[in-house]
Amino acid sequence: MNPNYLWLIPVLPFAGFLINGTLGRKLARPAVAGIALLFTAIPALLVAWLWSTMLSTGALTMSVTSRSWITVPGFHVNFAFAVDHLTLIMLAVVTGVGFLIHIYSAGYMAHEEGYWRFFAYLNLFMFFMLVLVLAANFLLLFVGWEGVGLASYLLIGFYFTKDSAANAGKKAFVVNRIGDFGFLLAMFLIIAHFGSLSFGDVFAAVNAHPAWQGGFLTAIALLLLVGAAGKSAQLPLYVWLPDAMEGPTPVSALIHAATMVTAGVYMVCRTHVIFDRSPLALSVVAIIGAATAIFAATIGMVQHDIKRVLAYSTVSQLGYMFLGCGVAAYSAAVFHLMTHAFFKALLFLAAGSVIHALSGEQDMRLMGGLKKRIPVTYWTMTAGVIAIAGIPPLAGFFSKDEILYRTFAFEANPMLGKLLWAVGLLTAGLTSFYMFRLWYKTFAGEERFDEAHLGQAHAVVHADEHPAGHDEGQDTSHQGHHGVHESPWIMLAPLCILALLSIIGGWIGIPQALGGSNHFEHFLDPVFAATTHAENAVNADQVSHSMELVLAAVSVLVALIGWFVARIFYLKKPGTLGARFGNSALYKLVANKYWVDEAYDATIVQPTVIGSRILLWGFVENVLVNGSGFVSAAITRLFASVTRKMQSGNIRSYAGWLAVGAAIILIAMTASALHIH
Repeated sequence: MNPNYLWLIPVLPFAGFLINGTLGRKLARPAVAGIALLFTAIPALLVAWLWSTMLSTGALTMSVTSRSWITVPGFHVNFAFAVDHLTLIMLAVVTGVGFLIHIYSAGYMAHEEGYWRFFAYLNLFMFFMLVLVLAANFLLLFVGWEGVGLASYLLIGFYFTKDSAANAGKKAFVVNRIGDFGFLLAMFLIIAHFGSLSFGDVFAAVNAHPAWQGGFLTAIALLLLVGAAGKSAQLPLYVWLPDAMEGPTPVSALIHAATMVTAGVYMVCRTHVIFDRSPLALSVVAIIGAATAIFAATIGMVQHDIKRVLAYSTVSQLGYMFLGCGVAAYSAAVFHLMTHAFFKALLFLAAGSVIHALSGEQDMRLMGGLKKRIPVTYWTMTAGVIAIAGIPPLAGFFSKDEILYRTFAFEANPMLGKLLWAVGLLTAGLTSFYMFRLWYKTFAGEERFDEAHLGQAHAVVHADEHPAGHDEGQDTSHQGHHGVHESPWIMLAPLCILALLSIIGGWIGIPQALGGSNHFEHFLDPVFAATTHAENAVNADQVSHSMELVLAAVSVLVALIGWFVARIFYLKKPGTLGARFGNSALYKLVANKYWVDEAYDATIVQPTVIGSRILLWGFVENVLVNGSGFVSAAITRLFASVTRKMQSGNIRSYAGWLAVGAAIILIAMTASALHIH
């Protein structure tokens, strides 16, 4: 593939956005969907061609650079794209999974108002994400970074007539701006110390100075981490992602699986040269990742909305990826990013199929017994549940286990590594529990829905759960279609493909201890082999295969325990868990999501609102704006009164004013002459 064609990969989705955004209102729905699909299918084919070209020629990198984009004395930035093996993987995930979500959306959104607007936003999102991935410098990456934030705001708030959806979009936008401020400060520091924002220039300078450790590199790394925490929903900036469920289900799949939320992980991996020079920054990344993983997993255990369970699962799985980055196991983090894209997109789209079958119902307490009603959805979602639970031989086992293994073998800080491994292991057990809880409550047991009144609020609450009301913002795209029904094949076909990928997608990363060669890690060696923390991988490889097998067996055992507990409390003895713990303080704490949103509202949002009212409305508007207007009006009236007297129309008055003016000029000239002498 000629590098000059790289620009087509992001530009084609942008063309789809322009066509549907300007003409879509007048086009038939099949035409709108056809345009959106065509302009995402071609980039996917171009990425496949790019893969074929680079692998057949043995090329490690490919790039294209435009004329100088920004030029000032001592500093310039090019509009440049670059591709290496890491970029290839990200491009394949974004275009491949993104295209499948577009196909699914054509069926899922078939009865929605604003059909053309939805696909225009979806294409815009793809454009900015591809710019982010292809960027060869920090500034262009930041353009894509901000762009996906804008597109996510539009998609999350797609149902803009609902206050909950509009507020969720604004929340995502504001929280991400906090993270982006850290990213901006990091870029300013990079310019100050390197005089360039090009990845090549910055990384070459770092590699050329082995003595550079910590210091300003730590400051840059930590500020980049602030940006990554915002975009990838890590503590303490995770609060926007669960509320992103207000958007249509395909939006949830796109944001949570393959695109926006992985941008932070990608950025940390892309800038690993900087992070490798700061053990402190790496430790912070690992600690935040592990803390986020277990924190979100505990909340996911007690959620009732099927999409919110998956939302907190996404936050938790992103924590796993950051944990991998923090122990310098970048290949393992990217591996989990890829497999997570498969099974999380599958889970969200399958959840959408369940919602479609129940005409908009999202509360798992009002589901049950759907195994025989929607068999294709059941079997595909089963693959996703087993994959994310980490049970072999499905994809999630290999990627999650690789992260846990590398964490256990983290020689830079062995004590921290063992502690974080224990946290990750516990999180794996919780993940298995809440995902099988979702599976049993959705598909097993008795039917708890009223088929004659699907899509309406019910008073039926299953005895094993806390009797709270429905979450706000349920997906209403299929309300009114009464009767349980399987989804059309335009929705089921992507589920089948993603289910297959969730089963076999991890086989390219089978470690040597399990009889494989970990081709995925070797594929990324050209990107990460030069890391100064490559010894972590070496130390991990030096751990005996028997120990690796023991660790793998322990993680599988923990996952099976999570499944077994869920089976007892949600299939064999439903209701016993809620009866025992439903009124406990711990359950209420977790069910209310640790009151984090309320704490933020009390300590940050409300003081900001009150301060804004006092400062902006009380002082700026009333004193400065209104006061300046009053003063201006008074001055104008004063001059007007004087001018009115001067312009009286009386000739004698004009002669008098002329005499006064002449006298003033004469006095001024006399005073000037005396001053000179």
